[in-house]
Amino acid sequence: MAKAKSRATVRKMKDKWKAKSWYRVLAPSLFDNSPIAETLAADKEQLINRVTEISMQNLTGDFRKSHIKLYFKIDKVEGSDAYTYFIGHSLTSDYIRRLIRRRKSRIDGVYDVTTKDGAIIRLKPFATTERRIQTSQKHEIRKIMKSNLLLYAKDRTLSEMIRDILQDKVSAEIGKSCKKFYPLRKIEIYKSELLKRPIIKTEEKPKEVKEEKKEEPKKGKEKSQKSKKTKDKTEKKKEKTKTSEKKESKKTTKKKKTLAKKKSSKTGKEAKKEKQLLSKTLKEDRY
Repeated sequence: MAKAKSRATVRKMKDKWKAKSWYRVLAPSLFDNSPIAETLAADKEQLINRVTEISMQNLTGDFRKSHIKLYFKIDKVEGSDAYTYFIGHSLTSDYIRRLIRRRKSRIDGVYDVTTKDGAIIRLKPFATTERRIQTSQKHEIRKIMKSNLLLYAKDRTLSEMIRDILQDKVSAEIGKSCKKFYPLRKIEIYKSELLKRPIIKTEEKPKEVKEEKKEEPKKGKEKSQKSKKTKDKTEKKKEKTKTSEKKESKKTTKKKKTLAKKKSSKTGKEAKKEKQLLSKTLKEDRY
C-alpha cells in the first residue's frame, strides 16, 4: 500500500511540472526591454511581484560595470513575456572593500529623494578621503551631499535619475561641490531603493515631430555651409590676386635691378676709355 501511495504522489508531482510553462522576463524601457531571465510558473498571477537580479555587465555588455547589481520586479504579464520595473541597485561587497583603506575616513549617508514625476528613492552614498578627517568636516560633507541630491532629483524624472546614478554623473556632481570644502578620493552611490513609484506619467513626444525639428536645423546648417563656401571662394580669389600682384612686383624689381647694373657697367667702361685717351695724349705731349 505504501509503495502504491508513493507512486501516486510521484505521478502528481510530474503532472505539476507539466502544467508549468516558461516565461521570459524583460527589463524596463530604460534598458530597451532586453531579456533578463526565464522563469517557470503554473499561472501568470504567480509571476507578479517576483524579483529578479542581474549584473549591469550581463545587461549592457559593459565589463567596467560588472560591480553593479540591478534589481527588477515583475508587475505585468502579456502572453509569455513578463514586464518589470526598476526597484534598486547595489554595489558588490568586494568592490566597496577595495575602496576603503586604513588611515582614511569613510563618510556615509542615507537620504530620501523625490523626483520630478513624484517618485521617492532612498539613496545611500558614501565617500572616502585621502587622510583621516574630523567629525565636524564629515558633518559638513554630509550636508553638501544631501543638498546636492535633493536639488539634482527635483529637476529630473525617475528614469533620468537612475541613468545618471549608473553613469556616475550624480557622484561627479557631488564631488565638484565637495571639492570647495574638502577634496574627496572617491564618491559612490552604493545602494538605492525605490520607495514610491512615479505618479505623473511623462508622455513621450511622437517621432514625426522630432523628425520635423531635425529637418529645420538641417536647412539652417545647409545655409550656413553655403555661406561658408562663398566666403572661402572670395578669400581664395583675394589670395590669388595678392600672389599675382606680388609676383608682378618682384618681376618689375628684377628688371629695374638688371637695367641699373647695365647702366653702371656702361658708365664704367666709358670712364676707362676716357682715362686711356687722356693717358695717350699726355704721353704724346711729353715726346
